[in-house]
Amino acid sequence: MKTALITGANKSIGFETARQLLQHGYHVYLGSRDLQKGQQAADQLQAEGYPEVEPLQIDVTDSASVAAARAELGRKTAVLDVLINNAGILGGMSQPALTSPIGMIKEVFETNVFGVIQVTQAFIDLLRESPEPRIVNVTSGLGSLTLHNDPSWKYYAVKGAAYQPSKAALNAYTIMLAYELRDTPFKVNAVDPGYTATDFNHHSGPGSVQDAAARVVKAALLGPDGPTSQFFSDDNAPETGISPW
Repeated sequence: MKTALITGANKSIGFETARQLLQHGYHVYLGSRDLQKGQQAADQLQAEGYPEVEPLQIDVTDSASVAAARAELGRKTAVLDVLINNAGILGGMSQPALTSPIGMIKEVFETNVFGVIQVTQAFIDLLRESPEPRIVNVTSGLGSLTLHNDPSWKYYAVKGAAYQPSKAALNAYTIMLAYELRDTPFKVNAVDPGYTATDFNHHSGPGSVQDAAARVVKAALLGPDGPTSQFFSDDNAPETGISPW
């Protein structure tokens, strides 16, 4: 049975991603900063008829927590087939470039960028044991620098000094990681789940968590001939599904 670790998976898109991977026959480690909330989420999925799920406590911004999670997972499995870096934060709702507090910007980057790097580096050894390892970095369409400089883009006015730059940086890291793993079976991609109604945006998005998670799962299930080093976004590029960086 293939295995998957999803960070920030006790609710919203991460939780639905776990459900859909369970439906595809995966054993899912449901990463949660709060173990109690993670256990409650796992209990709910088990009650729905998906026994192959268990919580894993992990705070992606805490190196000791990440190390402990890696040790715990290593006691459970020698192979990790899929890593989905889903945990992320928005930061303040207003993020002007000239006045946003540096502390807030750093906090967003700690989760959205450095957390992803820290988790990926910690679990890469288990991923290397998989014959078809997949890394999916959950990004945002707002991470496209090309589109942010295009006045005709529908989200052109949605600017921010923390969240958008953090996702652009995550996209850049995805490219570097994919390049480093280019001669291996790894597929490393960034996925924009779309503007989805979740707690993250006070349920302002028009998309459903089911559709959002399906986009993430699609990248996790890529076959050996599937693409790597791509920025998937049905929202930014409905015809091709590939967003400009």
